[in-house]
Amino acid sequence: MSMPRSAASRSDEASVALAQEIARSLTRAPRQLPSHYLYDRLGSSLFEAICRLPWYRIAKVEQRLLDNHSERIFEELGPVTSVVELGPGSGEKLATLISARTVRNVRVHLVDVSAEALEQASRTLGALPDLSILTHQATYEAGLASIGRHDAVAGKSLIVFLGSNIGNFDPAAAGALLLAIRAAVRCGDSLLLGADLVKPERELVLAYDDPLGVTAAFNRNLLVRLNRELGSDFDLDGFEHHARWNANESRVEMYLVSMRRQRVRIRAADLDITFEDGEAIWTESSYKYRVSELATMLTRAGFRVTGQWAEDGFALTLGEAV
Repeated sequence: MSMPRSAASRSDEASVALAQEIARSLTRAPRQLPSHYLYDRLGSSLFEAICRLPWYRIAKVEQRLLDNHSERIFEELGPVTSVVELGPGSGEKLATLISARTVRNVRVHLVDVSAEALEQASRTLGALPDLSILTHQATYEAGLASIGRHDAVAGKSLIVFLGSNIGNFDPAAAGALLLAIRAAVRCGDSLLLGADLVKPERELVLAYDDPLGVTAAFNRNLLVRLNRELGSDFDLDGFEHHARWNANESRVEMYLVSMRRQRVRIRAADLDITFEDGEAIWTESSYKYRVSELATMLTRAGFRVTGQWAEDGFALTLGEAV
């Protein structure tokens, strides 16, 4: 009989996986760092602060849409007995949505790679009555597969993917994720997708390079995490946050740009990298959509669009699996 792995061994495995992924990403051309590593405990707190900035209107507009249309959404859905949220953040938006449900006893699954986000969302949703809350610290695809294997329930399921998190995936990966969601649900189940829309360039750049420097701190905190967890020696003063709008690709891109020629050691990855003056590390992309593109994406993935609500540069799209 095999013995259960210790927390220490799981932690060691996670550190090795992190070191390997960081080494692969930083040796690509252009150099990259995976955006999901932005969300450690401090990163998650900084992101919540970003959502309250006047220049980053995604969270506020999406919250307003949910305030105004949650009852209509559940009228379209009918009795839902299971809700799965991918990337729940603080849980506030799901709390707004699920408060309009027509069935009292609902099982809620929260899926995120960030333990901090899962903890915070669980606390928020725990204040609501008649909910069973289960957390899955995993990628979206792995979480969906796990839920499908171990928690088949009678009744209708709703997958919730808000916050324009779909924008962190390039078009091919976004399409693949939507197909994975469709594969994880049954005919008649639904998906609610929140996505940011194309806006004037100045407005988009300000949302990702705010005058208070909160987004810059969020981005540079990724280097703090690598120093802490991988024994790296990134000099925070040696890297500057940049954001730019790539109109051809319809995305905002975030970078950490080296301010001088410098050498960085990443001990856990046994890696030394020389950054040239002005050389950039690509840390995040945020794709922006047009309303018609969202409907097309869902249709291609096997969903029939049953509702769409757009306001002030943001859209909620509801699709039913067919």
